[in-house]
Amino acid sequence: MIKKFLHARYRVNDLDKTVEFYRDVLGLELTRSHQSPRGSKLVFFRVPNSETEIEICSFPESGPVHVQPDLTHLAFEVDDIEAFGRASAAKGYPFSDGPTKTSSGSVIAFIDAPEGYEIELIQKAPSKL
Repeated sequence: MIKKFLHARYRVNDLDKTVEFYRDVLGLELTRSHQSPRGSKLVFFRVPNSETEIEICSFPESGPVHVQPDLTHLAFEVDDIEAFGRASAAKGYPFSDGPTKTSSGSVIAFIDAPEGYEIELIQKAPSKL
């Protein structure tokens, strides 16, 4: 029986550029890195307010990574989507889609990570009390 979700893995071509993106643009904490017995370079990031981690893998021996549009994405909640967008654009990662207000009142936008994986940003609608 599954107890809990621990991590998700994305394989990339350019490990250094991807690590910079997750650390410097998304602001995730790099928790550890090592090489697997088969030779994969692995870097783990902690997701705030969660026990979940994101594992970034480089394994050139398995061939190049080709990310198709709309293949997969990670979604993160942000306090201020406009401020996040300005900060990420200043670091070379402008919104690729949005911001868009949803029917629930939340606002969503997307940026593309270096390998083309999408990152969804969600500013939740204000609470109705």
